[in-house]
Amino acid sequence: MGETQLGRLQFRIMQVLWDRGRTNAREITEVLNETEPVAHSTVQTLLRQLEAKGAVAHEAKDRTFVFFPQLKEDKVKRTAARELLERVFGGSVGSLVAHLLKNEKLSRAELDEIHRLIDQQRND
Repeated sequence: MGETQLGRLQFRIMQVLWDRGRTNAREITEVLNETEPVAHSTVQTLLRQLEAKGAVAHEAKDRTFVFFPQLKEDKVKRTAARELLERVFGGSVGSLVAHLLKNEKLSRAELDEIHRLIDQQRND
């Protein structure tokens, strides 16, 4: 399958599916509504779109469709990060990292992890 582009809500639906493995549209709607209101009909429409893209599939269980992811989370994140890197930062990893370090609040643990990764890159 080629690169699949996902909108913000489509990505959030995928996150629910990656976390739960298999679930129905009603449960997805409930999870999404914990952080922002979204209509159940919108979730159903987005699930149909995701299915058309090959990102999800479903099985009928009784009278309910149970959805499950067809894409791997790490591949989707890698593709989205690459698109952001190319489109916004001209492919420069350093520019992206510098921007994030200047503009985002990082915890001590996050900074330690970044240092560890930099050291690992230096030693490779």
